[in-house]
Amino acid sequence: MTEALAARGVTRVSGVLLDLGVSSPQLDEPERGFSFAADGPLDMRMDPTRGESAADWLDRATEEEIREVVKTYGEERFAQSVAGAIVAARGREPIRRTRQLAEVVGRAVRTREPGKHPATRTFQALRIHVNQELAQLEMTLPQALSLLEPGGRLAVISFHSLEDRIVKNFLREHSTADRLPRGVPVRAADLPVPPLALVGKAIRASEAEVAANPRARSAVLRVAERTEGRA
Repeated sequence: MTEALAARGVTRVSGVLLDLGVSSPQLDEPERGFSFAADGPLDMRMDPTRGESAADWLDRATEEEIREVVKTYGEERFAQSVAGAIVAARGREPIRRTRQLAEVVGRAVRTREPGKHPATRTFQALRIHVNQELAQLEMTLPQALSLLEPGGRLAVISFHSLEDRIVKNFLREHSTADRLPRGVPVRAADLPVPPLALVGKAIRASEAEVAANPRARSAVLRVAERTEGRA
């Protein structure tokens, strides 16, 4: 972000909006491999010209590595069963298609929330891992803060609890004044001003918005404003 703006002669901005996760066109194009709704190559890379595809990673990862990714990023309680099923299936033939993986996972996940496909959490976990989405977010938030001018706002829309946790903790950390040990003779008013001030509470999509756009159901918007405080 910093380099891209500097190349355009921009060093300060009055606002940054981060809309995290995949876009609807990516989900709706089978050849991108993000969704099991239609069969396609098991890719999942945001930039298909760089990095390792989901199929290539599943082909070489150990059962323990697959279990850890599915458990951590997908919060899948059947992660062990999913990992075992994937390793057994790839022993028979490589897993190269989205529908192929969805069927393997569907047999391994014993129960699922109503209306949710058994492979949803596994696909989500693989996408996050392949694109290193959480690490990218952790790298981006400090850049956004450093670019904001006083009065500028940072707005972040997340769609996953792990993303939202990173955003919430970052905003809380940078909007809270330093805490000194009890008894230190310094008035609260004399403490350095934190670089961010929270703007309202987290905002979630209304029932009407979710009805019009079901993909907004898990969206959470958090906003903070840049102060005169030093980052």
